Amino acid sequence: MKEFSGKQTVQQYIDETPKWNDGTAVATTPLTVMQWRIWWLATAGKFFEGMVVFMTGVALPLMVLEFGLDAMGKGMVGAAPLFGILIGATLLGGLSDHYGRRGMFIAEMGLFLLFLVGVSVSNSFPVLLFCLFGMGMALGCDYPTAHLVISESIPSNFRGKLVLGAFGFQALGALAGTAAGYFILRGNESLSDWRWMYAMAILPALAVFLGRFFIPQSGHWLMVRDRVRDAENATMALLQRAPQYPKSVVLKHADEDSATKADKKPGFHKLFKKKHLRGTILASVPWFLQDLSTYGIGIFTPTILAATIGVGEGKSRHNLSAVIYDDMLAAKGAALIDILLIVGIFTAIFFVDKIGRIWLQVLGFIGCAFGLAVAALSSHFTGDTKLAMVFAGFMIFSFMTNAGPNAMTYLIAGEVFPTNIRGMGAGFAASFAKIGAVLTAFLFPIFLHEFGTSLLLFCLVIASLLGALVTWAYRIETAGVNLEHI
Repeated sequence: MKEFSGKQTVQQYIDETPKWNDGTAVATTPLTVMQWRIWWLATAGKFFEGMVVFMTGVALPLMVLEFGLDAMGKGMVGAAPLFGILIGATLLGGLSDHYGRRGMFIAEMGLFLLFLVGVSVSNSFPVLLFCLFGMGMALGCDYPTAHLVISESIPSNFRGKLVLGAFGFQALGALAGTAAGYFILRGNESLSDWRWMYAMAILPALAVFLGRFFIPQSGHWLMVRDRVRDAENATMALLQRAPQYPKSVVLKHADEDSATKADKKPGFHKLFKKKHLRGTILASVPWFLQDLSTYGIGIFTPTILAATIGVGEGKSRHNLSAVIYDDMLAAKGAALIDILLIVGIFTAIFFVDKIGRIWLQVLGFIGCAFGLAVAALSSHFTGDTKLAMVFAGFMIFSFMTNAGPNAMTYLIAGEVFPTNIRGMGAGFAASFAKIGAVLTAFLFPIFLHEFGTSLLLFCLVIASLLGALVTWAYRIETAGVNLEHI
């Protein structure tokens, strides 16, 4: 293959289409084995998040029996991992700007593995909450870090599809966790079944933790740190292919890398300077509004369905066999709804570079509002009509959220900041969003008990419409844009 001569930036090497010796360009920029390895290892974090967070809804009834939890206790269980994500996204996710993407990519999975074991063997409610919080911290670090290791390793024209493809594993994890919870309940009627739901993820998490040691550092990050030789070696390791192209890497600084030393230094305050404030608002506020709905509906779908179906009521609610039976019915309904999350993410992957991030997010928010309104209006009906409206509303919501804001907010947050504050910016956005998730997870069961399903869902309708408005007002379209030019 004919090689380009002269210095290029990291992203130019990654984006470059190889040419044959006669000058004919290869049809596409082929991804290397290392690029695919990085992608698969990054998908695991999103899979585990979907699995353990959404599986909590299935595990919760058994935790209630074992620890004697009231509505506040249930809210604390739902909120603990989300509060951990809130803290971890900022405190740990931003560290990738200081210590590199690879180091934090490894550390977060080690931390997740440690606390996952702790949840599985916890013997008291305080220990359970602490381990759920610690597990959430690791997942919070993964929000920005997994995005960055993908987006800084792949061609610009593939970035949207592959980042969303990895994010889609959150939906697969949600479905897998709900399904696994169902089969564990079905196969072994025991109060400790909820422990096995978490324990089954230990060996896969260990394999991912070990695999992350075998990837290179981000060339983008190394260049910002003026480690040119290390960046050249890392870029060569990333672009190993047969036949080899490029045969050598000689890097030059991108425009953002050639800024003054003070400008290149990471700093949290820079997110709120005029230069970056628009991006900070776009990345964080719609995500906050989205998470109010995503986690409230996601975690408590089995609870809402159980209330709608009419199970779990009366004197049988503290009987283990009755609770497990009701839990299995609700888990099956939740799994059916979770399938629409997967359909939604495939829709997002198909359209993300065709119509752009902003339009998908705005239309998705409007669709979420419609689905939640349908579910809320079910309170005016009875019997099969009521049940059908709840299912239809939640299925519309699940599809539209992953086709739009649930996926786009994650994608946009990792694209609208320059390299030196990209981890911090994406981490702040994820952390700010999880304030909404924590509030919802903690208050949802309390408000559900006090005010009922309908009023709660109408509040989420308003939040979704606000999300569409803020997205349009602060829009920055990043589809296909070179990260070095953001």
